[in-house]
Amino acid sequence: MRNIAIRLAYDGSSYHGWQTQAGLPTVQQTLERAVEKTVQHPVHVTGCGRTDAGVHALAYCANFRTDCAIPIDRIPLALNSRLPADIAVQAAVEARSSFNAIGSCMQKEYIYKIHNSRIRDPFLDCRACFWPAPLHADVMNAAAAAFVGRHDFAAVRSVGTETKTTVRTVKWCRAERDGDTITVTVCADGFLYNMVRAIVGTLVYASDGKLSPRDIPALLERGDRRLTGPTMPPQGLYMHRVWYDGDVGNMME
Repeated sequence: MRNIAIRLAYDGSSYHGWQTQAGLPTVQQTLERAVEKTVQHPVHVTGCGRTDAGVHALAYCANFRTDCAIPIDRIPLALNSRLPADIAVQAAVEARSSFNAIGSCMQKEYIYKIHNSRIRDPFLDCRACFWPAPLHADVMNAAAAAFVGRHDFAAVRSVGTETKTTVRTVKWCRAERDGDTITVTVCADGFLYNMVRAIVGTLVYASDGKLSPRDIPALLERGDRRLTGPTMPPQGLYMHRVWYDGDVGNMME
């Protein structure tokens, strides 16, 4: 049985997230249908993580097992011919039998885009968070630095998914402005439910003067979700990079 890993990208605007849900369109369900039509047998596609409704992926990894003999370089073309235009398989590789897209993942990076302008851009409506009030990227970046390191991130976690621990290691967190776009980048060894969107909301609070970047270590220590910033809308969030060892890691570059 072959273990096929694929790299894909998707616009999540029309989907209720990655994970299959009864009666709702999801990326996983749509992808599994395309894979099953291609390999001619039932499959389960394992994704590298959950993304919520309206969230996008610029680089996402998934794997499935099959006994079909389709050459590996033909798999992206075969799948894309059966996928809608808002999901694209970009590459495929044969992974070792023990590979699992979520269990083998070393770290992930998300970005969050804010369109910070007084005038709405209709072409960014589903791809960035529109925020007309002025934001100060330098203050946001100072606040972002306070999240770097190994902490208990319960203060920026929404209730909704059970987890053994709320401790994670953030490798980097920064906010940068390019014209009217502010991009927040967060890389960690794992993420809690709505963690990135809550971090970004806390950076916005810091920009607004509702808290100081110096307050954030104490807020993390207290672990009270009510004291940090709001959970930002989903459309600004993108899975950006995913790290693995070996051939799968090379495919994801």
